[in-house]
Amino acid sequence: MRAVVQRVAHAAVHVGGETIAATGPGLMVLVGVENGDTPADAAYMAEKTMHLRIFEDADGKLNRSLLDTAGEVLAVSQFTLLGDCRKGRRPSFTAAAPSETGKPLFDAYVAACRSLGAGVQVGEFGAVMQVELVNDGPVTLVLDSRRDR
Repeated sequence: MRAVVQRVAHAAVHVGGETIAATGPGLMVLVGVENGDTPADAAYMAEKTMHLRIFEDADGKLNRSLLDTAGEVLAVSQFTLLGDCRKGRRPSFTAAAPSETGKPLFDAYVAACRSLGAGVQVGEFGAVMQVELVNDGPVTLVLDSRRDR
């Protein structure tokens, strides 16, 4: 499972011209589910995301997690995070899990984030979405459940 985690001032997801999810200060997390991922990957990624110390403390140091700030998460599924661009000019998405396995694991990630105490808004799985955000910092990190452990 791969995720791009961005600290945001605010973020929103629109589908068909309608806002379906929005959050104030917190995190925008783009999540890609890879073939072979398991519920353990989803739990690991949720734990890692919620406890990343990427928010400033009173001294301006990145010492606080999302849970310390009572911020929210906007989670959006994004299979293109698994795109392989090493050959040619057209990315290959063969590493991305199909919807039948990807959606339950994305949902498991969201549920695990919520179980840790975070407020979580979600995009629409499989939809064409317009994502808007104001990156705060900017702070942007890439997590990968297979490489980070």
